[in-house]
Amino acid sequence: MRFVTYVLTSLILGIAVGHFYSPNFGNLYEIMLYVLILIIGIDLGLNFKPHELKRLGRRAFLLPAETMVGSLLGGFAASILLGVGVKWGLAVAAGCGWYSLTGPLIGQYSAIYGALGFLANLIREVMTVTLYPSVSRRIPKEEAITMGGATTMDTTLAVMTKFGGRDITVMAFVHGFVLTAVIPFILPLILGL
Repeated sequence: MRFVTYVLTSLILGIAVGHFYSPNFGNLYEIMLYVLILIIGIDLGLNFKPHELKRLGRRAFLLPAETMVGSLLGGFAASILLGVGVKWGLAVAAGCGWYSLTGPLIGQYSAIYGALGFLANLIREVMTVTLYPSVSRRIPKEEAITMGGATTMDTTLAVMTKFGGRDITVMAFVHGFVLTAVIPFILPLILGL
């Protein structure tokens, strides 16, 4: 619970600072993301055991497929409930948390749905960081990985490792990697409908 408090406090402080003061960080966020991925890579390398990949087996590809299908079903249901075109609902959901790709890609077709795609996927990432600690206690840790979507190989991996344990790390990384490799192909296909 203390972790969730830290995350929410940081989010509120960030919003307050951004509201009253707008520093120009340039591409600092990108550099910080590379540093984060480097640290995650070092941690994976130090704790990597080749037999872990064998243990994952088909589950390594089945879990990302389940995540994508679940996301698309959720997007379909949301589009019907909200009265939005099915194409847009599916496109927003197909981002699986990858807001920096989803927003601009959808934005080429519609500025409004591009903004929606950005925000919906950003919220998915924030919700994963906030809720994974409690969700992973209630459902199997492997299944809880799906809530992070493509972010499980980078920004949410640290949270999943901390609260899911080291045995989840490789599964979460592979899950995010597979989705990251697939989303740039699926999203344009949906947008071309």
